[in-house]
Amino acid sequence: MSIKEFDVFVIGTGTAGKSVAYDCAAEGMTVAIADNREFGGTCANRGCDPKKVLVGITEALHITKNLTGKGITSVPKIDWQEVQNFKAGFTDAVPASTEKALRKAGITMYHQSPVFIDEQTLSVEGKTVKAKKIVIATGQQPLELKIPGREHFQVSDDFLELAVLPESMVFVGAGYIGMEFAHIAARCGVKVTVIEFKERPLTPFEGDIVEHLTKASEALGIDFVFNAEVTAVEKLRKNYRVHFQKNGKKQSLKTRMVFNTAGRVPSIAALALEKGNVAYEKGGVSVNAFLQNTTNPNVYACGDVSASGSLALTPTSSQEARVVSFNIIKGNTTKMDFPPVPSVVFTIPQLASIGLTEAEAKDKGYDIRVEYKSVPHWYNAKRINADVYAYKTIVDTKRNLILGAHIIAPHAAEMINLFVLALCGKLKPEHLKAMIFAYPTWGNDIKGMV
Repeated sequence: MSIKEFDVFVIGTGTAGKSVAYDCAAEGMTVAIADNREFGGTCANRGCDPKKVLVGITEALHITKNLTGKGITSVPKIDWQEVQNFKAGFTDAVPASTEKALRKAGITMYHQSPVFIDEQTLSVEGKTVKAKKIVIATGQQPLELKIPGREHFQVSDDFLELAVLPESMVFVGAGYIGMEFAHIAARCGVKVTVIEFKERPLTPFEGDIVEHLTKASEALGIDFVFNAEVTAVEKLRKNYRVHFQKNGKKQSLKTRMVFNTAGRVPSIAALALEKGNVAYEKGGVSVNAFLQNTTNPNVYACGDVSASGSLALTPTSSQEARVVSFNIIKGNTTKMDFPPVPSVVFTIPQLASIGLTEAEAKDKGYDIRVEYKSVPHWYNAKRINADVYAYKTIVDTKRNLILGAHIIAPHAAEMINLFVLALCGKLKPEHLKAMIFAYPTWGNDIKGMV
């Protein structure tokens, strides 16, 4: 059997992987791409995009509840099956359309996860292929909680495909995924409990701002159990019993459904990286500044699977893919240089952040000015009867530059993009204050935050 050879073999068809494949194919290279799941990757099929569709429905529900008695006379009801049908309109066509586009670009496709045989050789679909360059863009997968009964856990993929919502849910882990899905479920009438190992949700985010979200979540009806370690999941007749320890005491609670939202890890276990002399670490495939593997120069990694130090977000995956494409096509000419990257938690209200937290700025030795205020009395919040609106900004007093911005608000995700411009452009507070924004808009409010 002949060995097929390619200039570039990409593993993973998400945002990062397919971008590199298209770029290299456009340069006349022979390119192959492989995936062990439906083509199109996590974000489009079972991540950011379908999640945001569900969030959008609950946003509509939330604003009508806020304005009931102020012109709105009744609150609409959620038809979960119709919501799922609407979501399917965004996701069902993704795999086929992705394959169609790859085929049109002349890219060979494999529907299996390859394994390394040596530094430039892979085994896939029972075939042996060789490639001058191999790109690993396999993303991340849920972290397995190695406890008794772990087979009873469901994960985010399962939540997005639920045909019927249960009466109750437990989420183990209060990170992005746990908090976002907890909010969706609670707003649809599910009794939600979130169990978290640490003392609060969303530990990478600014604590003062997260406290507002915690209180808003509790007001919604979400119960939190902090500083608790889940030790086992037990299957009952109709329910599950979740066992955990808190303050040295064994406790448990019953629920109809339990989700593992304790985090995600790089999807590399099935690749046999050792055989390819591919170095890896806890954060993923080890890479240098060119996103090239540190032990196998024929391998590059981009997206959530690379240990580049970037946040595991779709926009950073796109940026890393661009760098990998340049370096494969032109040689190692482009280093990965990360600009300030915003993070958003799509709860209601949204929580958005960019740059340093107050603690991080102090740890780095900056002389800072901190402005932290709760401002539900500001016009934009009052006009939609939103009772949670707060911000914290951190400014370097020596250079008069904004180091960080953290917002909880109904439209924090859009507002933080203006702070992206401010941080990337090194704008001083007075520069922002001198600008004229449309009024009355949420974006205009950032002038009052610095």
